[in-house]
Amino acid sequence: MEQTIGTKENPWQLKTPPGTSDYSMYKAEKDGIEILVCTVGKTVLHYDYRCLNDLYTMLKQHGDWMELGAADEQKPAKEGTVEAWGRSEENPVGGWYGLKKGFRGRFGMYIPPLMEALDLAEVEHNPKSNRMRAI
Repeated sequence: MEQTIGTKENPWQLKTPPGTSDYSMYKAEKDGIEILVCTVGKTVLHYDYRCLNDLYTMLKQHGDWMELGAADEQKPAKEGTVEAWGRSEENPVGGWYGLKKGFRGRFGMYIPPLMEALDLAEVEHNPKSNRMRAI
């Protein structure tokens, strides 16, 4: 029997857009909410699972490439980027999709490759300034 990908036992194995770091993600439930668990080395981040559908919808409406603009929670996100949208009061959740205080950023680094793996988006893989768009 084939094991479902995206579970704790069989997570998605991903690379950051520049291809410089490996990480894994899987879908889980915490406090009654579906989340994505992202493990980068020893660091574990959580994102609201609905970010996949919400980001896809926003990118479809945007209709073109959008810069990723990944940044740590403590740093401001560049306006008009996926990162800025992932923490904006204007997005469908009214703020951060990242759920662990202190580790809520890097949305523009870790979510786009998963969307690419799920055939929801195209993501560039340059050393810097990568962009994505909905398929």
